[in-house]
Amino acid sequence: MARIARLPDIVANKISAGEVVQRPASVVKELLENSIDAGASKITLSIKDAGKELIRIVDNGAGMLREDALLCVERFATSKITGVEDLDSLQSLGFRGEALASISSVSHFELKTRTAKETLGLKLRYEGGVLAEESGVQGEQGTTISVRNLFYNVPARRKFLKSNATEYHHIFEIAKSFSLAYPEIEWRMYSDDEELFHLKSPDILERLNVFYGDDFSAGMIGLSEENDYLSIKGFLGKPAMQKRKKLDQYFFINHRLVQNRMLSQAVQQAYGDLLVERQAPFVLLFLGIDPSRIDVNVHPAKLEIRFDDERNVRNMFYPVIKRAIQLHDFSPDLAAIESAPFISDSYPSAVSRKFSFPDIPHRATTTGSLYQNYREGAFQEPTPFRGSPRHQPELFPSHPSAGLPVPEQELQEGRDQLASVLLSPIYADDVAPDPKDVEPKIWQLHNKYLICQIKTGLMIIDQHVAHERVLYERAVDVMTQSVPNSQQLLFPQKVEFRPWEYEVFEEIRDDLYRLGFNLRLFGNKTIMIEGVPQDVKPGTEVTILQDMIAEYQDNASKLKLEKRDNLAKSYSCRNAIMAGQKLSLEEMRSLIDNLFATREPYACPHGRPVIIKLSLDQLDKMFGRK
Repeated sequence: MARIARLPDIVANKISAGEVVQRPASVVKELLENSIDAGASKITLSIKDAGKELIRIVDNGAGMLREDALLCVERFATSKITGVEDLDSLQSLGFRGEALASISSVSHFELKTRTAKETLGLKLRYEGGVLAEESGVQGEQGTTISVRNLFYNVPARRKFLKSNATEYHHIFEIAKSFSLAYPEIEWRMYSDDEELFHLKSPDILERLNVFYGDDFSAGMIGLSEENDYLSIKGFLGKPAMQKRKKLDQYFFINHRLVQNRMLSQAVQQAYGDLLVERQAPFVLLFLGIDPSRIDVNVHPAKLEIRFDDERNVRNMFYPVIKRAIQLHDFSPDLAAIESAPFISDSYPSAVSRKFSFPDIPHRATTTGSLYQNYREGAFQEPTPFRGSPRHQPELFPSHPSAGLPVPEQELQEGRDQLASVLLSPIYADDVAPDPKDVEPKIWQLHNKYLICQIKTGLMIIDQHVAHERVLYERAVDVMTQSVPNSQQLLFPQKVEFRPWEYEVFEEIRDDLYRLGFNLRLFGNKTIMIEGVPQDVKPGTEVTILQDMIAEYQDNASKLKLEKRDNLAKSYSCRNAIMAGQKLSLEEMRSLIDNLFATREPYACPHGRPVIIKLSLDQLDKMFGRK
């Protein structure tokens, strides 16, 4: 008796579903691709319970006749290709003929369809891949597919689905990417009967504003290049809009959303030093290439492609991106950073903030020697100049010898500028100021780094990661030791959460309270912020809370962090001062003092260095003194 037997179709379909249908977002992707291939000009996506209870796609495409409708849920039945040679000239998104068979085998599946020539449509209902009902139905031209109770008959697969917040996030990203790739289509999305967006305009920039906030498109740089081999068009984001994640990088090859490491690396290298470490620019690029030069059949979800000559594509792609960057002023502008709302999650307002770091009980420090070095160097009494200033040349004469008139205001500005960079001031008549009046030798370089004179040389501090370290340890101590840390708002702020945001909020609600957020429920998925931690800048309460939830969710999906540690890192990352924020001398002193009071001042919570030291011996060698 033979030991090898052919698997029944229903079993084979369930096995195939494991590759094609990994989560609700996989179903959404496959069904949207079918709607686009059907020539739809309007597509509506509705989900319930993050796609676990219901996924419904309604389109006004060509529709199907009965014979085609019955075949479309069979394995390897497709209208996209007829032979293997068609794989070299694919113009459609779908082509394998596996998706609907796989989806119907692990759900309660319903299909309604009608062509333009028919007056009555057709309804087919499947349970676990088996046809349970066939009937006529009234309806508009097009196709409606409803997928209910996904994985109801595969409990092991359903058990491994992530939280509703995570699954919703994946679905939303799929819908967003398709709506950007096909601006000629009118898109609408609902989640639990709540409309999330309705996009009618074919203008991609307007759609970007819908997803990322008003005036987001103002930070876009458009580009368009084409030759006989490759066409490239789309938009690049200014470095001021950079993110800590690459989710907001969209590459479409022949309008197919793909993930390609070569393209991502080429963009990153083209930006070069304009980017902060571990951050990525916003990218929305459309590449057109002869279908015979790519292979899209290398990944079950069709997310990856293979070029027949990847080096040649890179040699064309990289210079286009590099030239677009060089032809535009991509340098961050502080004035623009302060006024542009679309970059608030990367660069909080640069308006000066007064730091307040109340003492934490039982805090220990490990930086006594370095801190003493800093105190002795930074507050060292200036060395007075020995000699009469009458014998010194005037640095900025009131009447230049060349005889050209120089406004007195410009002369004074020049004197002030030079005085600000001198390490030791000049005192007349050997009279030095009282040591109590001596200001510390601290400078802010490009509103980004703090440079301090220390006894043995100098010390450079990254102000953002320094503040991040301070806020992180303070947040951990506050939540662990229940230290009072809330200040009440004179005017409470209302926050309306999206479903996935509200689920994350529910998960961390108690720890948010311990951290210092005083929050009150105010209707469905809406809360009122009545109090915030003392370090939150006035006017940013709503933004900080929403950004923290987004950062927390991102960390939870990528890193294995304990809940409070994740919350502390999310809070410190989103609330810390950023590059571009000018600090007063008092604020710089306060930040440095509190940095030295932390347990781990040498690295931020994410591992980046905070302090770099340069000794006098090293400087002497650099200048050839030794």
